Amino acid sequence: MISDPEKSVSNPLRILFVINPKSGHGGEKKQKNLITERSESEKFDFQIIVMSGDDKERISNSITQYKPDIVTAAGGDGTINLLAGILANTEIPLAIIPQGSANGMAKELHITSKIDSAFEIIIKRKIQAIDLIKINDRVCIHLADVGLNARVVKRFENDAKRGILTYAKYLFREMFLLKKYVFNITYDGKTIKRKGVSMTFANASQYGTGAVINPKGILDDGKFELVIIKPFPRIKLLSITWKMFMNKLHTSDYVEIISCDKALVLSSRKTTLQIDGEVLGKVKKIAIECMPKALLVIIP
Repeated sequence: MISDPEKSVSNPLRILFVINPKSGHGGEKKQKNLITERSESEKFDFQIIVMSGDDKERISNSITQYKPDIVTAAGGDGTINLLAGILANTEIPLAIIPQGSANGMAKELHITSKIDSAFEIIIKRKIQAIDLIKINDRVCIHLADVGLNARVVKRFENDAKRGILTYAKYLFREMFLLKKYVFNITYDGKTIKRKGVSMTFANASQYGTGAVINPKGILDDGKFELVIIKPFPRIKLLSITWKMFMNKLHTSDYVEIISCDKALVLSSRKTTLQIDGEVLGKVKKIAIECMPKALLVIIP
């Protein structure tokens, strides 16, 4: 953990804010106004980028030219994922102003969605190095999975409504279409075979809903977890859900958790893969590797 002192007025803190206008309920104009007002009151040297679609190169170029002390994501998990990929293995820390529908990573780090509170965290600049996961050459900062939850996320993405109730609606619909997979998993020099309805690749511990999928999740331990949900009777859904919200999922007979730093998963058939809330399509082969302490983040 690193505490970095505030810069003086003569040498103000340089912050690049990246706003995702599709996140949150306030809209682009309100977000820009709030960020500008607070940044000016704190006498920051700042720039704002509003995301428009194909943003990676534009943001990377801005970082190279502007040389910010901090890059701040004003958006949800997808925005954070994009910036994590850009900032991985650099000395520039990532700050978060949660503006998404779930804000899973922000909740993992105990960052509230209030802009004033997020700014107080930025001002104090307490920095922690955390792990990332590389999944099929894509960076994951929070949670990724295949199977049941990934299909729910896919449906959720296509719905104009957001929030826990919308997610729950699609979860219960999927329960009547449960697909089973056989996963061949290679890790620590051995290969095992498991049947499952889903598998989560977890750097963190919980979804934005507060449901804890990975009670063993630690962001900076140099490992990730494979959380396998085995086929279960539909009557057990409420029991499994209750255990998730009570942080007791590991006690379920239908759950197996494997900690490792590298793994290869081969699915018996193609299955939807989602990373940090973004659906990437169907895959049969998933290569996962931990990137130890690859990202600096600003935490409360």
